[in-house]
Amino acid sequence: MHGRLDPLTGLGSQASLQDLLADTIKREKPTAVALLDLDHFGAINRDFGREGGDRVLIAVAELLAGSFGRCCCFRLSGDAFAVLLEGASLEQAFLRMEQLRGLVAASPVAGELEDLPPIRLTAGVAQYPRDAKDADTLLHAADAALTTAKEAGRNQVALPPSDEMVLKACHYQAAMLRRLKALAEKEKKTESALLREALTDLLRKYDRIDPWEAP
Repeated sequence: MHGRLDPLTGLGSQASLQDLLADTIKREKPTAVALLDLDHFGAINRDFGREGGDRVLIAVAELLAGSFGRCCCFRLSGDAFAVLLEGASLEQAFLRMEQLRGLVAASPVAGELEDLPPIRLTAGVAQYPRDAKDADTLLHAADAALTTAKEAGRNQVALPPSDEMVLKACHYQAAMLRRLKALAEKEKKTESALLREALTDLLRKYDRIDPWEAP
């Protein structure tokens, strides 16, 4: 993978990531970077062969491209990927990675390879300028967060140690979103409709008006 694109997945290479990240920081635009590893990918290669492993990598790459745009996704090596979220806050990037974990776990490739368990991923997220002032330091911060997530048991998203309070808030938001999604599925309504109803009820209790009624 010495060129600009990874020949297997069609995603950008590590060199492409470093160039794009450096350019983004040069423009002083807030940007988050997420480094991702597939959990226990070696076992997938062992049990399903290289062809099976490649199918998993391609499926994950397509999920990344569909979720974030192909120009923002990169395969670094083996089962290591990266996503660049230009303009995203640390909290936004964390929640996007949490959503991605669910998408990857539900990937159709699991049904195409008999006995393949759900695919799990671990991610580390860091943000410029919060966690670093240059590209190399930002990647190092994201990698440190990834290591933290692996040491904590994998199948999760982590932030740099200095962002511990932000991480707690992100976990709370992610839990609320999961509950909202489950309730929406149960009630057969959209999540936005449920939020609208809850906010309307709350405001009516205090103002006795319909906040959605046109003036």
